[in-house]
Amino acid sequence: MAKEKKIFRGDISNIDLRMLRIFKAVVECGGFAAAEVALNISRSAISVAVSDLEKRLKMTLCQRGRAGFVLTDEGKGVYESILQLFTSLETFKAQVNGMHAHLIGDLNIGIADNLVTMEHMHISSALAALKQQGPEVRINIKMATPRDIESGVIDGELHVGVVPQVRTLPSITYHELYDEVAHLYCCDGHPLFDVAQLSKGMVTSADTVISNYAQSSKVKEIEQHFNDTAEASDREGIAFLIFTGAYIGFLPTHYAKHWVEAGRLKALMPEEFNYKTTYAAITRQGARPNRVLDTFMEKLLSGSKRH
Repeated sequence: MAKEKKIFRGDISNIDLRMLRIFKAVVECGGFAAAEVALNISRSAISVAVSDLEKRLKMTLCQRGRAGFVLTDEGKGVYESILQLFTSLETFKAQVNGMHAHLIGDLNIGIADNLVTMEHMHISSALAALKQQGPEVRINIKMATPRDIESGVIDGELHVGVVPQVRTLPSITYHELYDEVAHLYCCDGHPLFDVAQLSKGMVTSADTVISNYAQSSKVKEIEQHFNDTAEASDREGIAFLIFTGAYIGFLPTHYAKHWVEAGRLKALMPEEFNYKTTYAAITRQGARPNRVLDTFMEKLLSGSKRH
């Protein structure tokens, strides 16, 4: 008589949680190679963990080989269940944290790139105040695109995010923080750098690098007036192309400031070519009370002023 196949009964150990986190990272990175960098463990260790998870669950979760990484239907279902599990774990920690007289627990925060140079950025001071009030609080920062941060807040992976407010999603609460000003720049090797009297036509006809990340409709409308011959996925990519001496492009003034002071960058007709982007802290609507998050938001909003 064939031995009855042992099935997964739902008891989850720390080892199981580790394997689930590794599988989640593999799925979100799109394969083992990319997950190796994100997890900072070897590809062989990742492969062993996923194989052990498949044995534990008695399921084939993914196909991997020359054709690439592909989730099976069971793998897709397990991934969705992992998201629900980790959201529930965060909810549990938040509820237990609420029973304590002092702050303990995690704060998972997602931040868009290149904000640390903003002079009126109060994220660091708010985090410092949180750490002072709750020394046992564990702060986890994830640098990501605005869309990934929005998704992380919605699915509960992130407690709070700081993003440019270019759209409004119904499941997110937006807390406006401050405005970021951007000017149009060229570098010291560009033909326009030493031109004393610039005209709009001279500027708009120059090769321009534009953003291909989420921007407000107003910014996109401004960019349409330029000779866009290159694009970049973030501010650093725009800066790289500006420093080739072949392109002009928009950068936040706080980000460009040290290059301007060093004589490497010059703003082109700044009163004519500029725009503002509003940054907001975002939280999920209907999220359960979380004293760590509430304390951080209090510190952040009390220190931030619209500029």
